[in-house]
Amino acid sequence: MQIFQIFNRFNNPKFTKLLTQTVALGAGAIVLLSSTNANAAEQVVLKYGTFEGQISVKELTQFTETGKTTPTLRAYLQAAQQDPAVARKALKAPIRADSAFLNSLLSSWAGPILVNQIGEVVHPPAGELNHEALRSALSASIKQNGEVTLLGAIQNYPNTSVELEGDRLIPVYERLSNLAELL
Repeated sequence: MQIFQIFNRFNNPKFTKLLTQTVALGAGAIVLLSSTNANAAEQVVLKYGTFEGQISVKELTQFTETGKTTPTLRAYLQAAQQDPAVARKALKAPIRADSAFLNSLLSSWAGPILVNQIGEVVHPPAGELNHEALRSALSASIKQNGEVTLLGAIQNYPNTSVELEGDRLIPVYERLSNLAELL
């Protein structure tokens, strides 16, 4: 008899409405939380000395992957007197290794050194480097394609906006290239 009474409570319109709302809320949370780049950077603030301009991560990714520049990016590169080929090479140059090895490298004594090196170029706008956020971005980049790149750090940075220090791009690229040779 008690079981029958419990089942009758479930047939209540208030309970049905509450259950429907709970399921809808849960489904919405799953969709939001399962998106791989839900909190990834969307805008890049390019800085070259006193020059500063904004482009989308999508524009920067297109440039890095194809070499094609948008008029805005082309103007920024010209204003900063930056060679597009060198900038592109620096953004996509990888440190390749086994994903488990790279993740263990990030957790080792060398992790803070790697994070600091990349943090000289990629960091929150007008803010201090968040080591955990950058480590998270690097780890996400490793999971996606088994390598660490400056572009991967930008694409996966857990902030809507990230700053790219263009005048530091080449020196950091050279140091990372030297590190990659050691691996």
